[in-house]
Amino acid sequence: MNHSARRQVLVSGASIAGPALAYWLNHYGFDVTVVEKASEIRGGGYAIDIRGTARDVVDRMGLLARLREAHVDTRKISFLDPDGGLIAAVRPESVTGGTEGLDLEVRRGDLADSLYGLVRDTVEFLFDDSIATLDDRGDRVEVTFDSGTRRTFDLVIGADGLHSHTRGLVFGPEARFHHYLGHTFAGFTMPNDLGLAHEAVTWNVPGRAAVFFAHEPGERVHGFLNFVQDEPPFDAFRNPEAQRDLVASKFTDERWEIPRLVAAMRDADDLFFDVVSQIHMPVWSRGRVALVGDAAYATSFMSGQGSSVSLVGAYVLAGELATRGDHTAAFQAYEKTARDFVEMNQALATAGATVVAPRTQEQLDARNEALRHPAGMTGAEGRAANTGLVLPDYSHAE
Repeated sequence: MNHSARRQVLVSGASIAGPALAYWLNHYGFDVTVVEKASEIRGGGYAIDIRGTARDVVDRMGLLARLREAHVDTRKISFLDPDGGLIAAVRPESVTGGTEGLDLEVRRGDLADSLYGLVRDTVEFLFDDSIATLDDRGDRVEVTFDSGTRRTFDLVIGADGLHSHTRGLVFGPEARFHHYLGHTFAGFTMPNDLGLAHEAVTWNVPGRAAVFFAHEPGERVHGFLNFVQDEPPFDAFRNPEAQRDLVASKFTDERWEIPRLVAAMRDADDLFFDVVSQIHMPVWSRGRVALVGDAAYATSFMSGQGSSVSLVGAYVLAGELATRGDHTAAFQAYEKTARDFVEMNQALATAGATVVAPRTQEQLDARNEALRHPAGMTGAEGRAANTGLVLPDYSHAE
């Protein structure tokens, strides 16, 4: 190589894609700065899956042993009828298409901490700050931060999530790329009064789902309330009380644990409210700026593959930049290599929604019938997608 010598790269975002990209760029000899609007790496959170091609990525990063220690080991998903009766309990792999014994399931924060731990001493992190303006001058990118600091970089990569500020600065309003999947949800933690551990419990009626998700035994569980909404509830996005009122209005049932879930949602100090959506972009780069992870191709949690796709995208982007002297050629190769894999995994969201939150009675009946005969639930579509890319070998760039 060494095309990467002294090239300075700014990465915006320190969740999953950002630190993963920082690791690989630093590995190849780039000078990397990561800017993050939060004051620190955010820990905890719900569980995410690392499977298929993404597992190969974390293996190459030397993280397998640490992530195995953090594995939360969900052992079953129980599906309930409207009155709380058990329809079926299945292994997660029959739904996700994963492979028992190989897949990793860790809290999002544990993955973020693990990635950060690889680069905290070798990569510059700017917390409590974000990009205010970008000026791509053709031979460099001039950046002004919210703090007032001005710096110049060779490349800027947006890894700042579904609602990417970097994407907005360079490519325009989110509405151009936002693909709403017709579901809105609220997530929160609440007391584990049912004594759940290593499992998920899902309650459904057409167009609505209520879920408990428990890691190891403990006092708290994650609660989720998901509902079909034809149009995104834009009026509620900046108003937490409007969010709580909207969710409560959709779950007035006096059945099963619904009243307790709604009460916990209203009282929660960690409420997370959003729409289920994806980002679809015709290109992932412009000039000296590129996007990676959810900023470029959010898959949505209905796909079960968001973090995995981010890890793979970061690996490919860094590898292409390391092996090509021209960033334009590298960005094009990144997209050519990763796009089919991305789109296969985005397509899983449709199937995922029919399992987690069927919209109609017909879909619900079909899902329940499939659950009663789990031998037919192979997860083949998911497995094909999550293993849908053989990782390129960029070791010659080291």
